[in-house]
Amino acid sequence: MLDDGRGRARVGLFRHKHELETGRTSSVGMEILGFETSGAPILPNTAHLTDSDAIRREKMGWEEISIKAAKIVSFIDLAGHERYLKTTLYGLTSGAPSCVILIVGANAGLIGMSKEHLAIALALNVPVVVCITKIDMTPANVLASTIEQTVKILKSPGCRKTPVFVKSLETAVELAHTFGKERLCPIFQLSNVTGQGIDYVRTFLNLLPSSEADTEKFVLDQPLEFSVTEIWSVPYVGTVVNGIINSGSVKTGDTVLVGPDANGNYQTTIVRSMQRKRANVTSAEAGQCVSLALKRMRKADVRKGMIVVHKTETPPRAVHQFEGQVLILYHNTTLQKNYQAMLHCGAVRQTVRIIGMDHPQGVLRTGDRATVQFEFISHPEFVKEGMKLLFREGKTKGLGVITRLL
Repeated sequence: MLDDGRGRARVGLFRHKHELETGRTSSVGMEILGFETSGAPILPNTAHLTDSDAIRREKMGWEEISIKAAKIVSFIDLAGHERYLKTTLYGLTSGAPSCVILIVGANAGLIGMSKEHLAIALALNVPVVVCITKIDMTPANVLASTIEQTVKILKSPGCRKTPVFVKSLETAVELAHTFGKERLCPIFQLSNVTGQGIDYVRTFLNLLPSSEADTEKFVLDQPLEFSVTEIWSVPYVGTVVNGIINSGSVKTGDTVLVGPDANGNYQTTIVRSMQRKRANVTSAEAGQCVSLALKRMRKADVRKGMIVVHKTETPPRAVHQFEGQVLILYHNTTLQKNYQAMLHCGAVRQTVRIIGMDHPQGVLRTGDRATVQFEFISHPEFVKEGMKLLFREGKTKGLGVITRLL
């Protein structure tokens, strides 16, 4: 729905009192947009309403959208504020997004955390789309300088993207299929009050290739591997885990292992039921986000970063130590042995300690590349060779790839 220029449209999204008061969300929100076979978006009829409670009531449920939709696009709404950077990082590493949509206010330009978020998306190799919003209220000279600044940043040596302004449906259609491979960055100019440019974004989203078809990220003919990103306790259902299937497939009634726990062991359980986009399903396969209800599992026994696999004689190995090729993006002094930082690797988020490095001086500075040995501080985790890792502590940031499990 369109906004009235005073934030009417977003009222329907806020869940907590502090969000209504500050206008700032702190959690990773999930929203979906459904498209009919004709390509038209499935939208609730709230355009004529002014009362915020009525708007919330009329908002379409996921089940309603799922029944009507030929295609569904999921949005993971990440917190923009600096205080919630760890939430944003977790959403980017654990959600396996098809692309990152960077929202730039035309009146403010690319400020502070936006550059940080852009850098993280580039580091994780996720294609980027820029939406410049609020063009209805921004003076022409300010809008021009925002566009100029955005283009300059995208073309800079750190980004090396080719900005493409989307001013027609043809451009939106063309870019949806090619932008990721060709280092293009679509730029949409939008107004949520007049609705200008929104149709181009919807067309673009509808034609984005499905993430399930990405055979490089998700492999169907391998054993099941499901990484846990969220855990709930649902009355009369029990423990429910939500996450993404990295490989293989799962169906209701399957006997599975969940782990590793603090000792590196796995617990046996059965998939009681499952849902996709809050609609009941009986099976799911690689590339799909799904929620599994697990039989006789306590919520306290499951944590983010665990995996669910089919029951076998030899469960996957949980590792305490691993080696990675890393690049230090920023550190104000030197990194040495025993340095501790928060590691993000897929759905895993835990503090690690550096136990060794192959650098001649035994110290690392900004811009250095090295092979570093890490150790998990509190408990072993399931990680694999080839997984991207990102570690941070204060302003310090480094990224790399796991090369060997120790």
